[in-house]
Amino acid sequence: MCENECVATLTQRRTSNSRTATRPQILRASGLVRIPWLIHGFSTRAGGLTTAYGGHSLNLGFTKDDQRERVESNRATMLLAVGAATRNKASINKASINKPWPLVTLRQIHSDLVHVVRSRKPEKFFGDGLVTDLRGIALGILTADCFPVLLVDAKNKAVGAFHAGWRGTVKRIVEKGAGIMRLEFGTRPEDIYAVIGPGIQSCSFAVGEEVEEAFHSQFSYAGELFHSVQESDPVREKYPMLFMNQRAPGHGDQCIKLHLDLREANRRQLLAVGVPAANITALKDCTVCSPRKFFSHRKESGKTGRQMAVVGIK
Repeated sequence: MCENECVATLTQRRTSNSRTATRPQILRASGLVRIPWLIHGFSTRAGGLTTAYGGHSLNLGFTKDDQRERVESNRATMLLAVGAATRNKASINKASINKPWPLVTLRQIHSDLVHVVRSRKPEKFFGDGLVTDLRGIALGILTADCFPVLLVDAKNKAVGAFHAGWRGTVKRIVEKGAGIMRLEFGTRPEDIYAVIGPGIQSCSFAVGEEVEEAFHSQFSYAGELFHSVQESDPVREKYPMLFMNQRAPGHGDQCIKLHLDLREANRRQLLAVGVPAANITALKDCTVCSPRKFFSHRKESGKTGRQMAVVGIK
């Protein structure tokens, strides 16, 4: 597994709001915390104004169940919590001293499309990756099981944020993102620090044969990314005769599921482009196993909010 398996810190900050006080809990990677000009963070469910998904939560996606003004307020809370804000020295009102940076996001489509952000004015992007060397803007990736991946060029002060579901991973979005950073900013793999954020871990990611075939068509090491899991089935255990067949033992057993380690798949892509193993942090948090801490599309049957991974340059 990952050489730098899981090194994260939890930060809590208070932000005031006319409706309720929130305490966003932000995950950070210690490997990135040491870079003085960088801001970054991975949101959790805690805090925020959203009530559509139980309690008050920090939903950061414009979902059909939430109110847009609440999501916008949640996003401002997130940006302030990670330090993506400009201090307004002329302000007398303490509540408005810090102004959040412009936030750049995408309409995510499970693709390998990566955009270079060249302006501080938000644009409408369709794709799953953003890279920039501009200061004072935040790149944001939304997830609710897929993995957010952040890349930081510590030498040339450039950053990237990527949405890596299984489709984007098969299309090598992280590899392509690193290549675009090299083309645009002169980024060398040995200067990259990478963090794979919270997502659906292999313990919860059962997939079908089409996913296995897609990975085998692209990666020589695909066999190392899958493992079989015997899952319990109360009905089969109580009435085994109903499921008898003439196939050889181990064949056609519907209780044996194929699980994909999507986190490891993205780590292997980073290694493939030359990022040192010591520079890669892969968080162990599973969004499916921790529904109180994270939103999970699979666990909550699609009716859920979104986490956000944020990165930017001071």
